[in-house]
Amino acid sequence: MTSHSADVNALPLRAPARRGGVWRNLWRFILAKPLGAIGAVAIVTLVAVAALAPVISPYDPIAILRGRMFLPPQAGNILGTDNLGRDQLSRILWGAQVSLYVGMGAVAVGTTLGALIGLVSAYVGGAFDVLVQRVIDSIMAFPILILALVIASVLGPSVNNVLLAIAIVLVPQASRVVRSAGMAVKEAQFVEAARALGASPVRIMALHILPQCVAPYLIVATAAVGNAIIVEASISFVGAGPPPPTPTWGNMLSGAARQYAERAPWLVVYPGAAITLAVFGFNLLGDALRDVLDPRLRGR
Repeated sequence: MTSHSADVNALPLRAPARRGGVWRNLWRFILAKPLGAIGAVAIVTLVAVAALAPVISPYDPIAILRGRMFLPPQAGNILGTDNLGRDQLSRILWGAQVSLYVGMGAVAVGTTLGALIGLVSAYVGGAFDVLVQRVIDSIMAFPILILALVIASVLGPSVNNVLLAIAIVLVPQASRVVRSAGMAVKEAQFVEAARALGASPVRIMALHILPQCVAPYLIVATAAVGNAIIVEASISFVGAGPPPPTPTWGNMLSGAARQYAERAPWLVVYPGAAITLAVFGFNLLGDALRDVLDPRLRGR
C-alpha cells in the first residue's frame, strides 16, 4: 500500500488547463492583424445575414409588389425595387445564401479534393507525380473564369452545377500548394522513422504529412472563397448560373440592372456592394491567416 502510494505521488502532476486560452489567442490575433479581424467580422456578418434571411427579409424575394416598380430607396423599401417591383433588400439578403453556399461549398469541395491529390502526388512521386502534374498544368492553362463558364454551360443552369464547375477549377491551385508542402515534409526524419517502423503509406500521409499541410490549406481555402464568389457572380451575370427568379447577386446585376442602370442606379450599386463586401472580407482574412500561419512571414 505504501509502495503504491509512493508510485502515485511520484507521477508528474498535470499543469492545470489555462482558462481563456482561446480568447487570449483571439485577442492577440485582433491586435496583431486588425484588418484580418475586420474581414472576419464581415464574414460572420454575411453568414448571419444569410442564415437569418427568412426571418429578417421584409418581403418574399420573388414577390412582385404591384405599382412599386423602380422605387428608389425609401421607407418600406429601404434599398428600392427593381423593374418588376421586387424588393431589393429581400433579394440581396436571400442572394447571400446562394452566393455563400456556392462560394464556400465550391472551395470546400475543390480545395479539399486538390489537397488530397497534391498530398498523394507528393508522397508517391515518380511517374505518377509527373502524370498528375501534367494534368494539373493542362487545367491551369485555361483562365479560371472561362473554364468555369464552359463547365457550367455544359452541366446546365443550376446552383449545384455552378458549385461543381467552380470546384473543378479550384483543384489545381490547392493541389500545387499542398504538394509543395508535402514534398518538403515527406523527407523529414519523423516520416522516415514512421516508414522504418513499418507504417503504411496511408497512415504516414494521414498522421504525419497531412497535419503539416493544414496551414497552407487554410490559407488557400480562405483566399479562394472570394474568387469563387466573383466567379459565381460572373457566371450568373452572363446567364449561365442559377435561372431566374432565383435571387443571386450575379443575377441581380444582369438583365434589367444593365438595361436600367442609369434610370435606377440602386439596381447595380447595392448588389455590387454586397459582392465587394464578401470578397473584401475573405481576402482580408486570408491575408491575415497567411501572415500568421506561414513561418516565412511570421517575423514581419
